[in-house]
Amino acid sequence: MAGGVWGRAREAPVGVLTLTALTEGIRARQGQPQGPPSTGPQPRSWELKPEAEPQTQALTAPSEAEPGRGATIPEAGSEPCSPNSALELAPEGPHQVPQNSWEEGVLADLALYTAACLEEAGFAGTQATALTLSSALEARGERLEDQVHALVRGLLAQVPSLAEGRPRRAALRVLSALALEHARDVVCALLPRSLPPNRAAAELWRSLSRNQRVNGQVLVQLLWALKGALGPEPQALAATRALGEMLAVSGCVGATRGFYPHLLLALVTQLHKLARSPHSPDMPKIWVLSHRGPPHSHASCAVEALKALLTGDGGRMVVTCMEQAGGWRRLVGAHTHLEGVLLLASAMVAHADHHLRGLFADLLPRLRSADDLQRLTAMAFFTGLLQSRPTARLLREEVILERLLTWQGDPEPTVRWLGLLGLGHLALNRRKVRHVSTLLPALLGALGEGDSRLVGAALGALRRLLLRPRAPVRLLSVELGPCLPPLLDDTRDSIRASAVGLLGSLVRRGRGGLRLGLRGPLRKLVLQCLVPLLLRLHDPSRDAAESSEWTLARCNQAFCWGLLEEMVTVAHYDSPEALSHLCRRLVQRYPGHVPNFLSQTQGYLRSPQDPLRRAAAVLIGFLVHHASPGYVNQDLLSSLFQDLGQLQSDPEPAVAAAAHVSAQQVAMLARTRDRPRRPRLLRLAPRPARPPPVFGDSPFQRPSLAGRWGCSGPHRV
Repeated sequence: MAGGVWGRAREAPVGVLTLTALTEGIRARQGQPQGPPSTGPQPRSWELKPEAEPQTQALTAPSEAEPGRGATIPEAGSEPCSPNSALELAPEGPHQVPQNSWEEGVLADLALYTAACLEEAGFAGTQATALTLSSALEARGERLEDQVHALVRGLLAQVPSLAEGRPRRAALRVLSALALEHARDVVCALLPRSLPPNRAAAELWRSLSRNQRVNGQVLVQLLWALKGALGPEPQALAATRALGEMLAVSGCVGATRGFYPHLLLALVTQLHKLARSPHSPDMPKIWVLSHRGPPHSHASCAVEALKALLTGDGGRMVVTCMEQAGGWRRLVGAHTHLEGVLLLASAMVAHADHHLRGLFADLLPRLRSADDLQRLTAMAFFTGLLQSRPTARLLREEVILERLLTWQGDPEPTVRWLGLLGLGHLALNRRKVRHVSTLLPALLGALGEGDSRLVGAALGALRRLLLRPRAPVRLLSVELGPCLPPLLDDTRDSIRASAVGLLGSLVRRGRGGLRLGLRGPLRKLVLQCLVPLLLRLHDPSRDAAESSEWTLARCNQAFCWGLLEEMVTVAHYDSPEALSHLCRRLVQRYPGHVPNFLSQTQGYLRSPQDPLRRAAAVLIGFLVHHASPGYVNQDLLSSLFQDLGQLQSDPEPAVAAAAHVSAQQVAMLARTRDRPRRPRLLRLAPRPARPPPVFGDSPFQRPSLAGRWGCSGPHRV
């Protein structure tokens, strides 16, 4: 049967016929002698719509062919067919169709007819289709494997003109028959036709995905095509889009069993390459299907493929967590991709832990990859997976720690940053108590880095270390003494907030010893940071201000100051009464530290931020008002008076007014100090009280009610 069909097909360019016409025509002509096609009227079943013929002829446009063969096998990186050339009309006359286009049409029509005849045979029919095609080609001295590309191109050309139902199912059955034995050739033939996006190619990819006997083989070939390309080359871009089409089909993800971690890492790495490529071509915003439109760029296509891979395997919560945390947006950013990888790893640790072992095993060889993008992506994933204790136990603790410490010596700041994040994850493991002496030098050394990512990661790791049982509070209090106070005034908002939060965590862990009068290093550190904490309540950064309020609350609890209400009021309202009450209590509790409090506050008079300059001037006024003359030397008073005098010419009126009031308090304290000491018999009479400072309303805070605590504080004007 195949030979007869082949012989009759050579008489005319049957590639322009639809499947229905071909089937009916061959049945009608069975038994007739071979000869040129009739030019007279044909039966109604042969009739074609006049407007469909030029379009169908155009779909079998000529391509170059080698001598003696039906068609050449295109290279994987060959250019896709141009839409303009596909719309050119073939020459008039039934015998003027070029040989190579005619051969592809013949192969496609023969394949379609064979598949239609065997439609009811199920999988046996698919095998019989391949066998029949192979037999027909052998009769002409050809082999099926040499004509796969030609067959796929012919199918790709005819699918748009086939009607829904049996004709289209027959075409897709032919493709499945070819992919069953020649998956690599089918993938290589379809990939060049997938860029720019093509409706017919997308339909063929989805049909391969629905066939459970071939989808696994095709996915493996696409995975190798994706991994084999260097950067966002056409082959990798086409493979990414093909994976997106296939994985979107329900049930296809099950075929990835055995190479799921490999495929997931390949897609994430491809996203990194796309994010870093300055010439990554974007897809035109066309080709909108009624049920599902394509992503508008190669990066978004890779994201959709990744979402489909996770969702199809029961990881819908992973996708949701990434959406809520902005992880997908970070994954496609050139400077935020690794943050997205860390979020993805964290979400998988929480909601898809059944793949963590496989991912961990696939990551280890990638950590030494010569490709920087692949290596950095693997490092970020490795770091994120350390949050899973069962996964981290796949390697010995010493091996993981040695690897992370090695990253600290890398000249690339990104590598050091990932290493610090990994050390922070290790700090959460209760079994790592014996490694504290190794962890601390690396973390403390990173606090002096210029890269904010490194400093933030080190602060986060130290804070996690304090969450562990038997945290080394005293050791940290000693080591953080020189390096933590400067970070409270760092110019970067996130660093200030993290440093203040670390101090609060340290105080919370050591509050038991502080109440008993122990923790000398921690007590010293808190008093050293007290003024910055009070002034940072007025920090323009909301995170830093809230972190300061939280830390002061921890200090109030640990030191039993009883000033929680005053601190909260000062943080949220312009309340001179609350601040006066707070300063009086601190001066009474720590009279010897008043000079240090004043010196620290003096430094903030030069702050570039108006709220901090005013807050510093007001704080100096109340500290000086409640201070005893014997605890403040004349040199300090002279310096304060000079700086406050300069501040009275500040362009911000509220700052200048506050500086004027505080300068008066300094002058009164200096005069009190210069008075001669009275005889002992006359000391029974109290000295006349200095009038309290009266400050105007602050434009930076809401006012509060005066006299809330019943103290003889200043009244507002």
